[in-house]
Amino acid sequence: MGLNLTQKLIKLHLVDGKMIPGAEIGIQIDQTLTQDSTGTMAYLQLEAMDIDKVKTKLSVAYVDHNMLQEGFENADDHLYIQTVARKFGIHFSRPGNGICHQVHLERFGVPGQTLLGSDSHTPTNGGIGMLAIGAGGLDVAAAMAGQPYYLTMPEVIKVELTGKLAPFVTAKDIVLELLRRLTVKGGVGKVFEYSGDALAYLSVPERATITNMGAELGATTSVFPSDGVTCDFLRAQGRESAWLELEADPDAAYDQVITIDLSQLEPLAAKPHSPDNVEKVRIIGEIKVDQVAIGSCTNSSYQDLMKVARILKGKTVHPKVSLVISPGSRQVLAMLAANGALADLINAGARILEAGCGPCIGMGQAPASNAISLRTFNRNFKGRCGTLSAEVYLVSPETAAASAIMGVLTDPRSLDVDLDVPMPEQFLINDNMIIPPAPESAVVEVIRGPNIKPFPQNVPLADGVAGKVLIKLGDNITTDQIMPSNAKLLPFRSNIPYLAQYCLTPCNPKFPQRAEEHGGGVIVAGENYGQGSSREHAALVPLYLGIKAVLAKGFARIHRANLINSGIIPLTFVDPSQYDQLQEFDLLEIEDVPTKLRSGGEIVVKNKTQGCAYRLRCELTDKELTVVLMGGKINLIKHKLREKN
Repeated sequence: MGLNLTQKLIKLHLVDGKMIPGAEIGIQIDQTLTQDSTGTMAYLQLEAMDIDKVKTKLSVAYVDHNMLQEGFENADDHLYIQTVARKFGIHFSRPGNGICHQVHLERFGVPGQTLLGSDSHTPTNGGIGMLAIGAGGLDVAAAMAGQPYYLTMPEVIKVELTGKLAPFVTAKDIVLELLRRLTVKGGVGKVFEYSGDALAYLSVPERATITNMGAELGATTSVFPSDGVTCDFLRAQGRESAWLELEADPDAAYDQVITIDLSQLEPLAAKPHSPDNVEKVRIIGEIKVDQVAIGSCTNSSYQDLMKVARILKGKTVHPKVSLVISPGSRQVLAMLAANGALADLINAGARILEAGCGPCIGMGQAPASNAISLRTFNRNFKGRCGTLSAEVYLVSPETAAASAIMGVLTDPRSLDVDLDVPMPEQFLINDNMIIPPAPESAVVEVIRGPNIKPFPQNVPLADGVAGKVLIKLGDNITTDQIMPSNAKLLPFRSNIPYLAQYCLTPCNPKFPQRAEEHGGGVIVAGENYGQGSSREHAALVPLYLGIKAVLAKGFARIHRANLINSGIIPLTFVDPSQYDQLQEFDLLEIEDVPTKLRSGGEIVVKNKTQGCAYRLRCELTDKELTVVLMGGKINLIKHKLREKN
C-alpha cells in the first residue's frame, strides 16, 4: 500500500512515534513564522530558553496585525520584534510588507518542507505542498529552539475535486461548500488532502484560499500536491529552484474520501455568526448591504484583486455602501499600481488600506450599529468585526465587488465582465522590506519598551486542585471571546496583567473580578471550546488569573495545546449530561491529581457545593503529561536545558 501526500511529508520529518492515527508523533520543523499579535510573547519565551540562534532552516517574523500607532505601544513592540529577530537569526518583514501567509507563500514557502506558525491560518502554505500547521507561540518558540513539534497523528481525508468551476464561482465557494457539509468541527484531528482533475484549473492563490479556510473546519492542516501549477507560480516569483514535485502514490489509502463536483457549485455565503452557516447567495436574496471589506489572508492575492478591479472599472460604489480593500502584500499593491488596476479601484470609490490584516481582526473599519457587512475573510464570529450588533457574511471577492456596486447582496453571475485573469509570468519582486538577521559575530541590543511585561509562568502541579466555577459557557466559545483582540487591546498583547482585565468579558463582564476575588478557579464550557485564532493569550491570561483547569465537552486543537503548554488541565466530560448539573460558584475539588493523570483513567471531580461527583477524563500523551506535571512547557524546556548543560 502506497503513501498519501500527508504521510509522505510526515515520514520525511518524523523524529518520534509511529504514523498511526491517534498516536503521538514528533516532527522536525524546517520553517517558522510569527506575526506581531502573537510574536512578542513567542520571542519572550524564546529568550527564556537561553539559546544563541534559531535552529530552523528559516524563521520569519512578520508585522501585519496591528500597525496603527496611536501610542508608543505598537511601535515599541515592533522594535522589540525587529531587534530580537536580528539577534536570533530571524528574518523580519516590516510593517506594510504584507500579511504573513501571503508574503510567505510568495517569497519563502518551499514544497515538501514543514512550517509551524503562531497563527491559525498557517495552513495557507499547504497550497504549495508544505506541511504547514498553526500552533501556539510557545510551540513555535520551541521549534525555533530546535525542539520537535508534537501532535496527534491525524486522519487523512481525500478531497477529490472534479469538473470545472463555472464563471463567477470561486475557490472560496469550494471551501464554503466543505464547511456547509462538515461544520466547524468536521476537521478536528484531520488533514484535508486535495486531488482530482480539477487541480489543473486551480492556481496557487486559489489553492491557498482553500487551505487557509481549512482552519475553520478545525483541521490540523490542508495540503495540495506540488505540481506543474506550483512550479509555474514559483518560477514567476523567481524561486523555481525551490520547486519539488510531490504527490500521493497511486495506491495511497485514506481514512475518508469526499468528492466535490465543481461544476455543480454556485456562489455561496456564510451567514452570521459562523463560517459553517452556509447558504447559496441566490437563496439568501438581495439583502441590503452597508459595508464591503475585501482582503485578508484568504482573498487578497493579485488574481483576487485584479478580478475585483475588473468588476469595479468604470463603476461607482453604491452611495450607501462603504467599500474597503486591504491588499495581501506590498507585491500585490505595487503590481496593481503598475498596471492601472489600483486607479480603477480608487476611481470606483474604494478606500485602499495598508497591506495587512486590518478589518479581519477588528483592527479598524468596524461596521455601523446593526449594519450588514460582506467580507472576503475567513471568520464571522459575533463581535469579531468590532461591532457587536453587526451581521457579517463571508463571500468571495466577486460576490463582494458585485454587491458593493448594487448596494444589496448580489449573485455575481448577473455581471457581464471578463474575469479571466491569467497568472503573471513574472511577479514584481522587491524584498527590500525584509530585513535579514545580523551576521554571526554581530552584537545586537534587544530593545524593550515599558509595555513589554514578563509572561506568566506556572509552578509544578500540586497534589490537589480546588476552585470555584467562575463561569459556565456554551458551545463554540472562540479565542476572541476568551481573550478579545481588537484595536483597543492589541497594543497590549505583550502586557498580560493589562489584558487580564478583559478576559472572557464578552461572555461575562464580571469574570476578571470573579477570578481576582476567588483567587482563581475553574472554567466550565461546552463543545469546541477555544475555536478560532491560535492566540496563546487565551491560555496565558487565564493562567495569570489563576485558572487551574477547564472542564468542557470538547476542545479545539490549538487551544487545548496552549492550555497544556501553560500547565492548565483540560478535562472532558465522560457523560456530557453532567455538564448541565454544574452551576457557577460550585466548589470543585480533585484529589491526588498527579497520580490520577498518570493512570490515564477517569478522574473524579467532587462538587463540594452540591455534594455529588462527576466523571471526567484527561487524555494526555506521555509528552503532554510531563508538560502538565512540570507546570507548563517553558518549565520543561528549562529543565531539559539545565540537564543538558
